[in-house]
Formats: sequence, C-alpha cells, structure tokens
Amino acid sequence: MDVLDLSGSEARTREDIFTGSSQQMPFGRVYGGQVLAQSVVAAGRTIADGRAVHSMHGYFLRPGDSSRGITFSVDRIHDGRSFSTRRTQAYQDGVPIFSMIASFQQEDPGLEHQLDMPTGIAAPEDLPDIESEVAASHPISKRLFMNRPVELRHVATPIYLTVDGEPKPSQAVWMRIKKRLPDDPALHQAILAYLSDMTIQEPILRAHGIAWSTRGLKVASLDHAMWWHRPGRVDEWMLYVQESPSARGGRGLASGRIYARDGSLLASVAQEVMVRVPTGN
Repeated sequence: MDVLDLSGSEARTREDIFTGSSQQMPFGRVYGGQVLAQSVVAAGRTIADGRAVHSMHGYFLRPGDSSRGITFSVDRIHDGRSFSTRRTQAYQDGVPIFSMIASFQQEDPGLEHQLDMPTGIAAPEDLPDIESEVAASHPISKRLFMNRPVELRHVATPIYLTVDGEPKPSQAVWMRIKKRLPDDPALHQAILAYLSDMTIQEPILRAHGIAWSTRGLKVASLDHAMWWHRPGRVDEWMLYVQESPSARGGRGLASGRIYARDGSLLASVAQEVMVRVPTGN
C-alpha cells in the first residue's frame, strides 16, 4: 500500500499540504477507495497522538487521473477535549476531485452493543478464487485483478460477467489485504477505508440482475460515509455484509457492515452511486 505513504509540509497557518501517488488502474480513473484512504491518512497526520478516526463523510467531485499524483489540503477545523475535526480536499491540476470531513476521538468508556454477524456464511477457504479464474480468461480483468493488493471471495458468486440466481439487493464478500502489515492501528483504519469502496455498489446491480460486464453500463460513486467502531486487522479475513435499500432517479444507495472473522463489528459504511443502464436493460 505504497500509495498511503504521503509526503507533507509543515503547517504555515491552519492548512497542511500533503502529496501522494496514484495506483495504476486499467481504465485510467483513480480508484475511489484510494483517495478515501489517502484523505484519512492526510487528516490523521495533523492529529495529536491518542486520537483515532471514528467517522468520515466525503463527496466524489470529479474523476481523478490514475497516471498522476494527488495533492491533499487539510484544514484543522476544531480540536476539542475529546474530538478533533478535519476537512481534507484532494486536488489534481488545482481542481478538487474529492472533499471529506473526518472526526477523530480519544476513546472513552461507554455503552457497547453491536448487530451480530450473520450466521451460516461459508468460510473464505471454502469459496473458489473466481477472480483469478476471470482474470485468466479476460485480458481487461487480468489487468484489474492481478495487480491489486486485495483478495476477495464472494459468498455466493460475483457479478463480473453474469448474475447467477435470483436478483436480490444484498450480498456478502470476504476480503483482506494479501500481505502482512505492520501493527499500526491508524494504517489498518486507513486501509479499511480503501477496502470499503470495493464491491459496495454491487447490491444495487445485483437487485436488477445487472453484471459489471453489461455493455454501456456506467457506475460512479457520488458520496461515501464510514464509521469505525472497533480496531481490527485488514490483513486477516473480514466479512463485508451489504444491502441496497433503494434505487431511483439514476441513483442507488448501498450500505454495509464490516466484521472481523471473530464476529466483531469493525465498521459501518454507506454510499450513493450514479447508475446509468443502457436502454433495453
């Protein structure tokens, strides 16, 4: 995850400037999860030790160019007794491509409960590595799957080429980073943001039996919200449980819960996407 190794300058007023590289993508557009994670890292660089990110709300403003780097401007909005708030703007060519507000907290004792992880889910080791099979037979898919640092296992079947079974607005996906990572909680939180943008759009498409390979399909993330609940390791298997409560007017909403394998609820996610389906589908 070299793209999270940002360089930065000392704050001269209330603004800190950082720069980062972009992960190469086959279609030339910056992966949304990358800029999410980088924005969280940039904001975290301005936070005092002991405070961890607990929520973020961001808008994707323009598609980014994955062949170019990104500049991140962090505004130190507020530092209170327990919470700190930061605004991060991501720029290319002086134009904002992403805008985020994030909140950091020094953890306090308090009430605790969580929704339980669904039962009866197949273990990731019992599921086929369909991504590798797809990549081996499709040149474009190979460029997408073979170079990314993430391993995925759809609990049913993925919707890359076809949608098997009855259309439904829900799914579950096992995910993890392929290589072992350092014991840095902030790094694991940032990479969880990176992962949270992956497959979250699919319940919207699955509800209508639409595969990613549908000719003329256009999907773009509009906004993204995330809440971190508990610490966890992203280099171990996590279950991403997803559903879409609504789609209308060229937009679809999806939400998700990310669980550690032991059932701990690590994070909750919500995202709205633009979905344009060609006439006839």
